[in-house]
Amino acid sequence: MNTIIEVNNVSKTFGKNTSLNQVLDNACMYVGEGEFVSLMGASGSGKSTLLYLIGGLDREFDGKITLCGKDIGSLKDRELSKLRLQNMGFVFQFYNLVMNLNVEDNILLPATINGKKRSELKKDLDDILSITGLTEKRKAMPSTLSGGQQQRVAIARALLGNPAVILADEPTGNLDSKSTREIMELFARLNKEKGMTILQVTHSDECAAYGTRTVRIDSGKTVG
Repeated sequence: MNTIIEVNNVSKTFGKNTSLNQVLDNACMYVGEGEFVSLMGASGSGKSTLLYLIGGLDREFDGKITLCGKDIGSLKDRELSKLRLQNMGFVFQFYNLVMNLNVEDNILLPATINGKKRSELKKDLDDILSITGLTEKRKAMPSTLSGGQQQRVAIARALLGNPAVILADEPTGNLDSKSTREIMELFARLNKEKGMTILQVTHSDECAAYGTRTVRIDSGKTVG
């Protein structure tokens, strides 16, 4: 199994002088190609912080993080942006949709910003709309969608570039139990049928159980 994510002795501290707060303490973990890994821990344990470090959204840390063979700590901003666009898809607790754009325009937005033409993306868009159950909602505005449907749009947006890995931070945190099951079943299907590598942060044992493996963070250290 090829390793897509490797975290080696990563430490992260917030604050200055006497108000220092060490969130991560020599954390180590890996994610192999095709895995669906759930990252768990108590509130404030550093699980979301670690996810953001892996995604290059926060670059201040000690240690080494490798994603798709690239040492992200050594990359220039432009190189990191390219790595994110080509290899990562992000799904957050809050859907971060553009409310004045319809479903398909929200899904296409990152790719078109990256210079791709809509005509080039038509087949991929149609496929992703079908996979996420949004074909009939492609022209709908976000305000007309349920929370679960809005999160499906966010997932579809993350999938459009066929990234090497999906990074999901509490993707069901704002959803009811029915929508939570639907989103987690979608992730599990993407993992099994498309071989999509997924790393999700969750506080829910039920959500974690959809993954193939669980890693826990306790006192800034990873276990499992």
